[in-house]
Amino acid sequence: MSERSIVIIGLPESGKTTFLAALWHLVTEEDVDGMALRFHTLARGNASHLNRIAARWRDARIQERTGISGNRLVSMSLLDAADNPVRVTFPDVPGEAYRRMWEERDCEPEIAEILNAGGVLLFVHSDTIDLPSWLVDEIEQAKKLGIPLPVGGEVPWHPRLAPTQVQLVDLLQTLRQPPLDIGPRRLVIMLSAWDKAEGERLAPPAFLDAKLPLLAQYLRQNVDGWTWCVCGLSAQGGEYDPAESDKNSVPEAEKLRQMDRPSQRIRLIAESGESHDLTEPLAWLMR
Repeated sequence: MSERSIVIIGLPESGKTTFLAALWHLVTEEDVDGMALRFHTLARGNASHLNRIAARWRDARIQERTGISGNRLVSMSLLDAADNPVRVTFPDVPGEAYRRMWEERDCEPEIAEILNAGGVLLFVHSDTIDLPSWLVDEIEQAKKLGIPLPVGGEVPWHPRLAPTQVQLVDLLQTLRQPPLDIGPRRLVIMLSAWDKAEGERLAPPAFLDAKLPLLAQYLRQNVDGWTWCVCGLSAQGGEYDPAESDKNSVPEAEKLRQMDRPSQRIRLIAESGESHDLTEPLAWLMR
């Protein structure tokens, strides 16, 4: 068996668990024709956990957040077009673990071990990007609103206030430094919640340039040897019901539940075009 490993990373609430839920549905139901990879066996992991998150996904209900102590390792054996088996490992790691790498410059040993993967799937929620704020713009806005500006006051700062792209670049640089460095790797930037970003009328690469220019420049300069691509992904297909069962149902969620083939909700926008196949970026990472 060809031993390949893919790690899913991203800041909190970037879409990692939703992707895993949709993927598990996709490879077990096999209701999308011509998938790049097909399910073979579940080599490691809790099938009940996967079935539970896939059921919430089919039911158009927001996933419960992965707790900081809720690390789960899922290892699947998938088959390519020539029926060659490939083992793909997905650590379902909470986003707080990656945030702590930025804020505290610390990484738990078990997290460090699973980050030594040849393929990296980096999730970025396209609708919650914290953009840089410029002092001159804030001063100008304060003047227009008639807000007095404090003089000589100290402004408290926390690493969490850093723009999204700064945190992401630092995370990728950390993966190319000891003890996490295993040499050049493949990277997919997955822009999740793409349905909410389409109003920008930009293709995923252009969206990366416009909204995350520091990240785009870092990758294009090829300082750390990443072989990379960028995709847009709408794995939910629209607004879901809240996680709390006592909340009112969202009308759009009810429409999604009426679809005969839930996999048709999935929209992957890649350089090759648009599809419902979540295994395409995985196959690209395993080249």
